Amino acid sequence: MAESVLIRTDNLKVQFPSKTGPVTAVEDISFSVRPGEIVCIVGESGSGKSVTSFSLMQLVKFNGGMISGGAITLHRRDGTTVDLRNASEDQMRGIRGNEIGMIFQEPMTALNPAFTVGWQMAEGLRIHMGLNRVQADRRSLELLRMVRISEPENRLRQYPHELSGGMRQRVMIAMALACKPHLLIADEPTTALDVTVQAEILGLIDLLREETGAAILLITHDMAVVAQMADRVVVMFRGRKVEEGPVRRILSEPQHEYTKALLAAVPKLGDMSQKPNPEPLKIVGERYRGPAKPLIAGKRQLLTVSGLVKRFPVRGGLFGRTTANVHAVENVSFGINDNETLALVGESGSGKSVTGRSILRLEEPDSGKVEFENRNVLALDSTEMRDLRRNMQMVFQDPFGSLNPHKQLFDQVAEPIRNFRLDHGSALEDRVANLFDRVHLPRSFLRRYPVELSGGQRQRVAIARALAPNPKFIVADEAVSALDVSVQAQVLNLMLELQADLGISYLFISHDVAVVERVAHRVAVMYLGRIVEIGSRQDVLENPQHGYTKTLIAAVPTLDPDADVRGRVKTLSKVPSAIFPAGYEPEPPEYDEISNGHYVLKNEKQ
Repeated sequence: MAESVLIRTDNLKVQFPSKTGPVTAVEDISFSVRPGEIVCIVGESGSGKSVTSFSLMQLVKFNGGMISGGAITLHRRDGTTVDLRNASEDQMRGIRGNEIGMIFQEPMTALNPAFTVGWQMAEGLRIHMGLNRVQADRRSLELLRMVRISEPENRLRQYPHELSGGMRQRVMIAMALACKPHLLIADEPTTALDVTVQAEILGLIDLLREETGAAILLITHDMAVVAQMADRVVVMFRGRKVEEGPVRRILSEPQHEYTKALLAAVPKLGDMSQKPNPEPLKIVGERYRGPAKPLIAGKRQLLTVSGLVKRFPVRGGLFGRTTANVHAVENVSFGINDNETLALVGESGSGKSVTGRSILRLEEPDSGKVEFENRNVLALDSTEMRDLRRNMQMVFQDPFGSLNPHKQLFDQVAEPIRNFRLDHGSALEDRVANLFDRVHLPRSFLRRYPVELSGGQRQRVAIARALAPNPKFIVADEAVSALDVSVQAQVLNLMLELQADLGISYLFISHDVAVVERVAHRVAVMYLGRIVEIGSRQDVLENPQHGYTKTLIAAVPTLDPDADVRGRVKTLSKVPSAIFPAGYEPEPPEYDEISNGHYVLKNEKQ
């Protein structure tokens, strides 16, 4: 049996020092990985999955951690075995990269911004494999071709910031494979990626496993990723293993309540078929929180956007003249009624966030018209705009970045109330406390700082702050994309509950079609700055007409382990660019009406 195991942990225990004594992050973890096998460790933030994976390479000590118990046995290429817990740093240098490769969660922080991609790839090859510069460059080019990067010769000369998120992740995979390791650890390799790019990366990892024979330890919180990639699954909760088994048994017959909760919290595309109104998710082990009656959109139009245009100049030449423009938002039009949610769907770079920010004039549009309750938003001066923002608020994607780390949560939620002089004194304190009640946060959190909260709790504070001035309209910009699946479900249910109670309208910006199906009344699909399809949620998601809409829907991961992860997405051989020469004016878009309220960009149906 030992010969068939590549790496095994026995009763692994990892601790971190603190002022009150050691904190145990991982307790009594045992599992194994066999050659050519994909094992998924699944759990939410704080469950100990990343700490476990870092321990296998002794990287946890660089973050102040200590492996205080158990054993990690690696069967090496030369037939010997080594306990990685007690291996010397010299031994680990020979094992890291050579025998165990790692793909980190955030490629932008894992890559050095000061050096080209080619230099960083060649450095590892020269250190570990003794190649000279020419040989290392040749091998780097082979690796980029292996991970299917377009124009690999050019990519070697580029810096990390010049690549998209998907390309950076491919570079990380190429670097991890450089020395042909027989174990590849992938720590949340698709968490920050768009749904189509995620499908490509997962398909690529599966293909490379076949081509190289490497075993893969995949760390994730996404049960749909587990369904499509895993042979076996290890479920972690609060530093402990709560369940382990083959992927089909875990998905069809979960035994532990936490596993059941993870599976229940995954929005599944098709669950809302034939249901015209948004519905909350049922969360295992939690009191049902959601609207008691159907969320029916109102008839009165609250917001009207007409012909919105926003372009960003590309400067070049000796005098820094504008040589081209990025057409971020190009002739976008839509309306939102009271008590309605319009979802704006598309990948990174499609123009969704710029559209949301332009409506609130956080970005000044170049042209177009935005009307809120029959007031021309773009014609208002700064004083009038400040007053209007009481009714138009925004929840940003990163709650940690949008909250002030130096101010208590009470002061941050109270700030808009003070700014608009809505309350003061004890009435202000009561109002803030009631807002914490409304977003299901304990009042004991009022005097805490953002660093003391989890990601989901910080997002609830951001929502409470947006609610503080009693707005009628909220732009939610990827408000749940960075959250764990069960926390995401809680925040989505909260947003629906607030809509039912307060009649708020949302512009819900997202790249996750399954989430959109759960919360939206209508859906607009954006691609390269234009809306290519718009209509009711049922019309767009159940009868898509545009080729890009079909690609987005096909890329949604499912809980079906038989789904073909490689065959789901047909990517374009060359993605069109949104950059056009200065002075270029595109033709205004024309739409075909497929059915009542369902429009698709003309000549673009596929």
